[in-house]
Order: sequence, then C-alpha cells, then structure tokens
Amino acid sequence: MLATLAGFDRNLLRAALVCGANPVVAFYRVMLPVILPGVASGAVFVFATSFDEVIVVLLMAGSEQRTLPRQMFAGINDNISLTITAAATMLIVVSALFMMSVAWFRQRATAAREAAV
Repeated sequence: MLATLAGFDRNLLRAALVCGANPVVAFYRVMLPVILPGVASGAVFVFATSFDEVIVVLLMAGSEQRTLPRQMFAGINDNISLTITAAATMLIVVSALFMMSVAWFRQRATAAREAAV
C-alpha cells in the first residue's frame, strides 16, 4: 500500500483541482483508480494474515469471543471435521477470487494510465 502511495503522482490531483473538481471528486475520479490495485492487494494480505494470527487471538480474545481462526484451531485439536474442511476450502476460494480481482484492478489501472498518455 505504501509503495502504491509513494508512486502516485500528486500532480494529477493538482490538475484535477485546477480543472474545477472539488477534493472529494478528485480523490474518487483521479486518485482512487490509480491506487486501487495497491489498496486491493493490501486488503488481500491483511485478510490472509488475519487467519494466521491464531496465537494472538488465543491470548487476547475473551472466552466469549469465537473468531473463525479460534474455532478452527479448537476443531483441529478435537478432530478434523467436515466443517473445518469446508471453511478452509471457502477461504482458499475467497483468497483466489481476491487475487484475481487484484490482477484485474492492476490491469485496468495500467490500461487507464496508458490511455491517459
């Protein structure tokens, strides 16, 4: 995410403001389409690493909080059931869909940048 923001040309925002767009419109129409692949990639990595933090959840969550990683860890300790297998399959499918959407957003941003030149 930081690499995407560091590579963003702030002159694009200035040009949008000079052309009469207010800051909100300039953000949504100029900045967001350019940084969207970085935002989507960051979201995918945050999503993926949140399931790797079972130890943090076990130490910090209260006894009444049952997050998905904690429930999966408890199920693996008891026995491997079909529910855990189904949840793991769904996580793989969702992660694959996220990665495909990130690739699509990146291709779209590259095409938009090339069309602007």
